Amino acid sequence: MTVSRVARPYAITMWEFSWIERRWPGAGYEDWDQALDELVERGYDAVRIDAFPHLIGVDPNGSFIIESDGQDGDWGAPGDVEIVRPGPALVEFIAKCRDRGVMVGLSTWYKRDRDNVRMRIRNEADQARVWADTLRIVRDAGLLDAILYVDLCNEFPNAKWAPYLYGSDQALPEPLTTPRIRKWMRESIALLRAEFGDLDYTYSQSDQFHLWGEQDVSMLDFLEPHIWMNNPACSSFNAEIGYSFRGREFQSFITRSRPHYLANKPRFDAALTEWIGKAVDWSKTTGKPLVTTESWAVINYRDWPMADWGWVMDLCADGVEQAAASGRWTAICTSNFCGPQYRGMWRDIAWHRRLTDIIKTSPLAAEFRR
Repeated sequence: MTVSRVARPYAITMWEFSWIERRWPGAGYEDWDQALDELVERGYDAVRIDAFPHLIGVDPNGSFIIESDGQDGDWGAPGDVEIVRPGPALVEFIAKCRDRGVMVGLSTWYKRDRDNVRMRIRNEADQARVWADTLRIVRDAGLLDAILYVDLCNEFPNAKWAPYLYGSDQALPEPLTTPRIRKWMRESIALLRAEFGDLDYTYSQSDQFHLWGEQDVSMLDFLEPHIWMNNPACSSFNAEIGYSFRGREFQSFITRSRPHYLANKPRFDAALTEWIGKAVDWSKTTGKPLVTTESWAVINYRDWPMADWGWVMDLCADGVEQAAASGRWTAICTSNFCGPQYRGMWRDIAWHRRLTDIIKTSPLAAEFRR
């Protein structure tokens, strides 16, 4: 199965590292069967998760303490958490997905553990090696047919998720157009293709959108841009309300975001439309299909005092409808909050069903049809 050639678009969600980190009572993923049944009830048929290849590459049966990223969101654990036997856990989860007809997109955020084993990746071959170790475990379990694609690194080459490129997670990201980055992407994927030639590969992206026209994406099977209205690459929304990701001023964000959006709705709606259109143009120029698993309204949100989900969900719905109508996406998410820990969004089953129905019945460009 591939995501570059499909019978119809997939309705995909992102459960990143939460699927294995948030397993304490009430965290949302303590019962995988229940969480997946609820996902299917809402109409989704694909999920993107963190496979933790850097841990599996060290010891698939080991125990690792993962450190929290302290984000303004409820992705993953809010404190340190132990992950035990990541290889067998991945196999168990994928098997449960396949039992329900849910395809799995494998990705990784290269989360930091106490030994910081992610920094053992020093070159393209190392990155391919840990992924090959991971895919062999999936293959040996007879589950490769449940894999929709492999995203070798979330939001590449952001230093937060790819610190091995720079020796630090605080470095400024290198342009995607440099020879080193192009070589890294091309050779790591080529090494994986040599053994797992039936899978689709990509490196997802969330910034450097201005370089789309200059990038070499010939090694990618599909493009995965993460597009939000408030992405600094797309609009000045965050700057206008005085929010910075470094400051983590979430209470300020909650207080200011909704009224500022509503007061300037046409302008910010137009910004989202503009960047969806630019992604469509990128797809047409390169001949590559689009997949988006993180989008459309705001990057960070959560259940919080004074937090109103209504405006976020309305803007996400607008983004879904525009992307679906373009015929260029082979998998579309409704947001990056589509998981049981985000109760304000998760509880509205009808909202999810309306949008997943739109996604799965949307038109598809002829060159992407299987």
